[in-house]
Amino acid sequence: MVLLKAIKPIDLNFYSMVEKYMNEKQKLLSQLPSVDEILKSGEGMKWLETYPRRYVLNAIRHALDARRREILDGLATGLSVELMAAEIRRNIEKLSSYSLIPLVNATGVVIHTNLGRSVLSEKALENIRRVSGSYSNLEYDIDMGKRGKRYTHIKRVLREVTGAEDALIVNNNAAAVLLCLNAMSRGREVIVSRGELVEIGGSFRMPDVMAASGAILHEVGTTNKTHLFDYERAINENTSLILKIHKSNFRIIGFTDEVSIEELVKLGERHHIPVMFDLGSGCLIDLNPFGIHNEPSVKEFVKAGVDITTFSGDKLLGGPQGGVIVGKREYIEKIQKNPITRAVRIDKLTLAGFEATLMEYIDEEKAVETIPTLKMLLQKPGELKKRANVIARRLRKEIPDAEIRVVADTSRAGGGSLPETDLPTYTVSLRTDKLPVNELEERLRKNNPPIIARIKEDSLIIDARTVREKDIDILARGMRTVLSG
Repeated sequence: MVLLKAIKPIDLNFYSMVEKYMNEKQKLLSQLPSVDEILKSGEGMKWLETYPRRYVLNAIRHALDARRREILDGLATGLSVELMAAEIRRNIEKLSSYSLIPLVNATGVVIHTNLGRSVLSEKALENIRRVSGSYSNLEYDIDMGKRGKRYTHIKRVLREVTGAEDALIVNNNAAAVLLCLNAMSRGREVIVSRGELVEIGGSFRMPDVMAASGAILHEVGTTNKTHLFDYERAINENTSLILKIHKSNFRIIGFTDEVSIEELVKLGERHHIPVMFDLGSGCLIDLNPFGIHNEPSVKEFVKAGVDITTFSGDKLLGGPQGGVIVGKREYIEKIQKNPITRAVRIDKLTLAGFEATLMEYIDEEKAVETIPTLKMLLQKPGELKKRANVIARRLRKEIPDAEIRVVADTSRAGGGSLPETDLPTYTVSLRTDKLPVNELEERLRKNNPPIIARIKEDSLIIDARTVREKDIDILARGMRTVLSG
């Protein structure tokens, strides 16, 4: 009994403290503004004029929920509308922002698949805006006053820049290959060298694409060597096509041998079997004068007599994503009539961008200056060094306490193009005691807009090849922002 009397005052005191604590929390909770109060404030009215009402409401509720949790956890701060305004505005901007955004590519990889591959030319962008902002003759024959075909808009210029009899374009090169095989070889055999059964990005393998098309794969030769007699022995009454695949994203070196496209064309002619070449990257100009000797042009194979050639539009060609099919008219017409053609057709935006890009190639000398992909790939080391020095000077001005050097290095084409081809470049190497290099790279990556660089030997590397003139200010401001916290 004595023990109970001793404990009782302590219990009463404890409950009194709890009650007081809860009353304080309730008082703080009651001080929170309502959603309607925030909406009617000066800031709230501005947000409603600028942003969708749904996002404004969601952002306000999110901020209020966060304050309630803080109050209940004993961490309450900033309960007024004024103090919450900055947080609410950030939430609204985050909700209202686009997911697909532009960024600065400082990696030096020109045709960077993860970063959207080729940057379009000004003429391509202008034509996309012009056509998409109005009705157009997408499938209307103006001369005849009746329905037309969307592919007619690029056939003429594709024939001119490739020398082919006819042409077709679909949504990507994998679709182009699938369509051609389905139209030409469904249920029949296609002869392919074992050493050319490639896997492209996203784990798409050529045998899988062939199987999906309904064609029957007939492998010949070995991984490193395939001879003409391998193809000839494989030909039978069920052979529909001889397919050659350009090794655009890898090389086999050493004890190797392969059959030239010219030999395959002659073999096909003898046996009345069409020859198809999946070229992959799709270069429309001769790169030999620029010191790149391992990438053939589309014209070479058309001239060699290849019946069907397929290639990408957004790699070395430098246009929007698309799969181009050029070749002899009888085969293109057959392919175009295939039902899959409609499933993989391109839209008016791609057509507009593609036609404008192809028109640039009418004058090849100008094309290497006006098509961003070609311009970046073919820049001379002297030009790159000059731009690297400009970037370095600007960065030294923004972050004078950092170690910044201009260093000779190499870039890559990327996008499965020009494998093993090192492109001489100049980079800006940066180190700072303010942040570990991994954290610096992460902060730049999460900057607005994002700046994507690479790390080498504990330094941040900014490659001048892919940093355009208009990117330099963005790069400098972003660096200053992330290092200032």
